[in-house]
Amino acid sequence: MLNHFKTAILLGTLGGVLLVIGALLGGQQGMTIALIFAIITNFGAYWYSDKFVLRMYRAKELSVSDYPRVHQILNGLCKKNKMIKPELYLIPSKNPNAFATGRNEAHAVIGVTEGIIDLLTEKELKGVLAHELAHIKNKDMLIGSVAATIATTISFIATMARWSAIFGSRDRNGNIFSLLIISIITPIVAAVIQMAISRSREFQADKIGAKLAQDAKGLASALKKLEQAGKGFPMRFGSEASAHLFISNPFKSRNMLKLFSTHPSTEERLKRLAKIKL
Repeated sequence: MLNHFKTAILLGTLGGVLLVIGALLGGQQGMTIALIFAIITNFGAYWYSDKFVLRMYRAKELSVSDYPRVHQILNGLCKKNKMIKPELYLIPSKNPNAFATGRNEAHAVIGVTEGIIDLLTEKELKGVLAHELAHIKNKDMLIGSVAATIATTISFIATMARWSAIFGSRDRNGNIFSLLIISIITPIVAAVIQMAISRSREFQADKIGAKLAQDAKGLASALKKLEQAGKGFPMRFGSEASAHLFISNPFKSRNMLKLFSTHPSTEERLKRLAKIKL
């Protein structure tokens, strides 16, 4: 319940940042335009985010005949937990990873990379698939899509404000300061809020996923392998704006600041998994 409340507060804050930008640029009218724009973009994110993400990562439907083990594991998890089986897609990448997308449980998709199928044992893969089912059960795909859409919108507006300031434009009050605030500060604030949402949902998905699989050790072992193997095989395509969708950041840099990390540290996730009582 606390995680849901925290996510609601963070999403509200992110939306508030967008409204503040609208107010700085255009007063009451600017706020209204920003609100309408946010509603339209979130509507698009809700209905088409899965198609967009699958196309971005060149995903193709995972054949039952070619990958029976993956389908069998997912079938078992869904039957045991009385969930609708998501569609399975294969991402042509050696980076060991997986994600869930789609607007709801009835239209959900789980994507897995070639790398994760080759790397993990059956027990570990079960833990990962259960983690992704937890995201579906918790409706995290919708939350992630809304957060990503608002954050992307803020970044786009900030870029426009920066170029406007460079070419001598002023806000409605005739000064340049609000444009500078928008171009420099708001993207950082939006990024921090988006990352906080993502990290909160990852902890929750680890916990629920362990319970769906009735095993926390499989997921813990998988996370250790993903941490090590992912460094040698970073994702070569896609967008870092969608990194929060994956179970482990596919673009992760060793020098990435913790504040801007899309995922909690593997060490912290392992500690929490070890405390779960099934």
